[in-house]
Amino acid sequence: MINPQSKPKHSFSERRPVLAVVIIELLLLLAVLAAGAIATIKQLDYTSPVLISFTPIAIVLMIYLTLRRKWGETGFRSLRSIPAGHAKYYIPLLLVLGTLALKGFGELSLSRVAFFVFFTLLVAFVEETIYRGLIFKILLRKSAVAAVVTSSILFSITHLLNALSGQHMTDTIMQLIYALLLGAALALLMLKNGNIVPLILFHFIHNLIQFLGNDLQDTGTLPYDLFILAVLIAYCAWLVWSHRTNLSIPSKGSEQAHRVVR
Repeated sequence: MINPQSKPKHSFSERRPVLAVVIIELLLLLAVLAAGAIATIKQLDYTSPVLISFTPIAIVLMIYLTLRRKWGETGFRSLRSIPAGHAKYYIPLLLVLGTLALKGFGELSLSRVAFFVFFTLLVAFVEETIYRGLIFKILLRKSAVAAVVTSSILFSITHLLNALSGQHMTDTIMQLIYALLLGAALALLMLKNGNIVPLILFHFIHNLIQFLGNDLQDTGTLPYDLFILAVLIAYCAWLVWSHRTNLSIPSKGSEQAHRVVR
């Protein structure tokens, strides 16, 4: 007999949201660091740490989302679920992609393009699912501000690993700022529409352009980088303004937007 007064069971992430987020972030960082150590010992190329770590992570994420029926709840929903009037909020992302493309492209070959299509799609799926999917959703139960700010900061911190690969500190700091602003913009879009699919598509195309593009360390790209940073700052301000009535409100309305469509 079911006791009508018995309390419903809550998942670990519901009972300990902060600890759950810390565990997810630490597991991701440990996986990437371990993969980096393996790649260094075996003298593999610079894409190997991501391939070694993100491939099993992607498989685990797909199994978890499938078995727990969390795809829709995590934001994997039809693009038709986005209100037609909200399409304008994605326009600045096209401006960012267009500016990146203006830097030009290196020598292209079918094998190189095919490899980086797989590589960047893998990265986009894993990072968006973790940061704008799982972590964002867990923290949204506390507040929209916590979800947006924390997921963006953690997304930025993850890029500190690039410093361990020998990247110049100035370039790493620039990348941290860029990742923070971009992560904030994507988190705010997730808050507005609850759909992770366009974020994965943007992340995929964004990284693909970067990997197929000319050497990003070329100082001639600095004006493009500064312009993109300015666009992202204005973009985040616009999205925050559009959320001015509910950014500080706990996630009752937001969770409703993220509810699985049955």
